Amino acid sequence: MSGAEVLDIGREAIWVTLLVAGGPMIAGLIVGLVVSVLQTLTQIQEQTLVFVPKIIAIFLATLLFLPIMGGLLGGFMDGVFERIAAY
Repeated sequence: MSGAEVLDIGREAIWVTLLVAGGPMIAGLIVGLVVSVLQTLTQIQEQTLVFVPKIIAIFLATLLFLPIMGGLLGGFMDGVFERIAAY
């Protein structure tokens, strides 16, 4: 296996990681922004108020995106196994 192939696998692994983690992270970001705006509008300065809605949103987003995440990881691993079998 050449250095270019190793870099290609590493680049693809980073891209798959970003795609898998992107959905729940974006959901957490949106919920965090909404709760922060509501805290600003109501002048509630409780620091721990944002954690429960973010945890619930990330959990629900993970359940929603789980088939997509599994497909991405499965496709990546199929490609890795095909490269291993080719040698």
